[in-house]
Amino acid sequence: MAPHTSFRIGGPADAYIAPRDGEELADARRACREAGVPVFLLGGGTNLLVADGGIRGAVIDLTGLRGIRTADGVLYAMAGTPMSDAAAAAAAAGLSGLEFAWCLPGTVGGAVWMNARCYDRSVSDVLLAVVSSGDDLVPRRREVRPDDWGYKRSPYQGLRELILSAEFRLEPGDRGRTEARMAEIKADRERKGHFRFPSAGSTFKNDRAFGAPTGALIDSLGLRGLAVGDAQVAPYHGNIFINKGHATAADMLELIRTVERNVADRLGFRLEREVILAGEWRQ
Repeated sequence: MAPHTSFRIGGPADAYIAPRDGEELADARRACREAGVPVFLLGGGTNLLVADGGIRGAVIDLTGLRGIRTADGVLYAMAGTPMSDAAAAAAAAGLSGLEFAWCLPGTVGGAVWMNARCYDRSVSDVLLAVVSSGDDLVPRRREVRPDDWGYKRSPYQGLRELILSAEFRLEPGDRGRTEARMAEIKADRERKGHFRFPSAGSTFKNDRAFGAPTGALIDSLGLRGLAVGDAQVAPYHGNIFINKGHATAADMLELIRTVERNVADRLGFRLEREVILAGEWRQ
C-alpha cells in the first residue's frame, strides 16, 4: 500500500481493485459483499497510515472515478477527482470559492468525508449536496444541512456510505484574481515545506481552545526534529511528520504517540489526530 499513501508507508493488501467507472465500482462492491470479503475504500491516501502488516480484505481504489462539469454556478465532481483539479476547473469556468482547495492533497470524496479545512475555509462552506450509496448500492442525493457539519467533521463519518460525487455552489469570479490567489496558496504551502518529504500534511487537528496552533505547541516543547527511525517531526514545522525515506508504520505511530504524551504531560492538552490508522496492527 505504500505507493498509494502520501506517507509512502504501508504493507500489502490481500486484494486491490481499481474500478474505472461507476458500473465497475458497483460490481466490485457487490462481489465483495456476496463473497463476505471486507472492503476498505481508498481515496487519495493523504490522511492515512497503513500498518506494516497491510490490510486484510479488498482495497477499492476510487481515484479512477474522475469527472468534472459546471452548470449555473455549480461544480459537479466525482469522488475520485483530485481537489486541486476541482479548484482549477472552477477557476477556468470563471467561478470563485474553491481557491482554498488548490494544492489540497486528496480527492473530492476524502475532502467531503473529512470536511477538509485550510486557509480559513471548509469544504462545507461551499458544498451544496453529496451523492452517496450504502450497502444496497442505491445512489442517494443529500443536500447539505450546516448543523450536521463542523470543524473537520461531516455526517459521513458516522454513516456506512460511499461518497460517489459532490456538488459545490460557487460564485462568479474574475479568473485572473482567482488564479493569483491560488498561486499565493501554493507558494505558502511550499514555504511551509508541505512538499519536501512524504507526509500526511497536518498530523493533528488545530483546537482553537488551546490558544495556539498545534504546530506552535509542539514547537514550544522543542520537539521539532524528533525522530523514531526514519519517521521525524519535520525540522521546519511541528505539525508535519515526515518519512525521511524508509520509515515504517510502527515508527510513525510511535512518533505520533510520543508527541501526544509530551503535549499531554507537559501542557495538559490532548491532541486529536487527523491521521487515520488502517490495516492489521500488532497492538
